[in-house]
Amino acid sequence: MQWLISLITVVQILAALAMIGLVLVQHGKGADMGASFGSGASGSLFGATGSANFLSRSTAVCATIFFVSTLALAYMGNHRGGVSVGGASVLERAAPVAPAASVVVPDVAASGAALIPAK
Repeated sequence: MQWLISLITVVQILAALAMIGLVLVQHGKGADMGASFGSGASGSLFGATGSANFLSRSTAVCATIFFVSTLALAYMGNHRGGVSVGGASVLERAAPVAPAASVVVPDVAASGAALIPAK
């Protein structure tokens, strides 16, 4: 089971890095205006409008893979080893706290010790 969690974690990291790269490569909406005045090359590797469709679809696929792997890791983290506690909360499943030990305060007046006045 641990190898599956490791595999999903690697897939999640790769999808996140790919999504970051794809978002950084895409042009913003303001980039088209500069290209229309001749300050940028209007043609690209994927054509004039092909890159927007390819990059946006690739980003959507990476985002879907990222969210599915996140949900899978959350599910596996919540249900470790198939042990079901019956819907108990985390606080109900916590180990009980041992009762505090009683503290014995010595009687200073009975022992004859000198009292130190508080300042």
